[in-house]
Amino acid sequence: MKMEEVAVVGAGQTVFGFDRKETFEELVFEAATAALSDAGGSIGDIDNIVTVSNDFWDGRTISSMSVMSAAGSWNKDISTVEGDGMFGAVYGMMRTLSGSFDATLVVAHVKGSEGRMNLITNGMFDPIYQRPLGIDATISAALQARCYMERTGAGEEDFARVSVKNHGNGLRNPHAHLGMEITIDDVMRSRKISDPLKLYDCSPVSDGAAAIVLSNRRGLKRFRQKPAWIRGAAYCSDSYTLGYRDLADPRALRAAAQKAYRMAGIANPLKELDAAEVYDAYSYMELMWYEGLGLAAEGKGAELLRSGATETGGELPVNPSGGTLSAHPVLVAGLVRLIEAVLQVRGDAGRRQVPGAKRALAHGINGPCGQCHAVMIVEA
Repeated sequence: MKMEEVAVVGAGQTVFGFDRKETFEELVFEAATAALSDAGGSIGDIDNIVTVSNDFWDGRTISSMSVMSAAGSWNKDISTVEGDGMFGAVYGMMRTLSGSFDATLVVAHVKGSEGRMNLITNGMFDPIYQRPLGIDATISAALQARCYMERTGAGEEDFARVSVKNHGNGLRNPHAHLGMEITIDDVMRSRKISDPLKLYDCSPVSDGAAAIVLSNRRGLKRFRQKPAWIRGAAYCSDSYTLGYRDLADPRALRAAAQKAYRMAGIANPLKELDAAEVYDAYSYMELMWYEGLGLAAEGKGAELLRSGATETGGELPVNPSGGTLSAHPVLVAGLVRLIEAVLQVRGDAGRRQVPGAKRALAHGINGPCGQCHAVMIVEA
């Protein structure tokens, strides 16, 4: 099925860090203003707004209400996605495809520093049987990492290689929270958080916001920026309860990726993509997502990494921005993956640019252990 044409024509993101002093509204205004400026348009060119927020992370009910004005919502249709920003981008695309709107602004925000990650993510589990155990995002990720190790033979040093690669890439990204030069030994010696995950296997808690402007062909005349066309987009969800799925098998990602590839006319993603931005909240995830995205055969994610194919300068650079390991603003991170993919195909990624990139993949997740996945393919 060939998709109708929708493009990303503007992208903006804040610098990500811990304990930013700006309010939610100020972060949203900064990101939205940057996206509109990048698009070469103004808020008057926007028909429809999608905000991405979460009551738990914001610490208040109806969290989207306080940022609507900052996003420029006066006299405009507006709706909210509670989840990762990539799903907000998919919803914004669908709203644009509806024919009711020619241009859509999608904006996501979070201030992770104002909450307690373990308590907030504990709330996403079953309230009767699982929450009382104290399980949270990191503990459940450690369970998944162990399942993946036992199934594939990947080791902790393989996870460490992901951390070294992505933190190193983050040094070239002015928006990153934790770009740094580390070694495998540094990762292996870092403090154990939840076996087998260590400090440098885990993404930081970050504050920040990001925004994109979407347009169909009718709306392009309002903007001056070169469009990055969305050629494929799909999402899929697995079972909510951890025990109802094989944690080492990213089948929901596989289903979403295959559908997005069919839309984009991609048969061999490793050969036909120029860059990929994947949601690596924990280092082991990147190896699993290689397999779910069809970049590596089942159980061969670590081999692909060891080959150097996903390094900057490799066959398919993965997370040249530094990925989520270098900055993890929850809810915003998936939208950042799309923004980074857009910058790549436009040739505007600066020091993290992949030479000649024309087609890139962006990926976001929702829920524990990658319960839900969204994939987009963008092309110059």
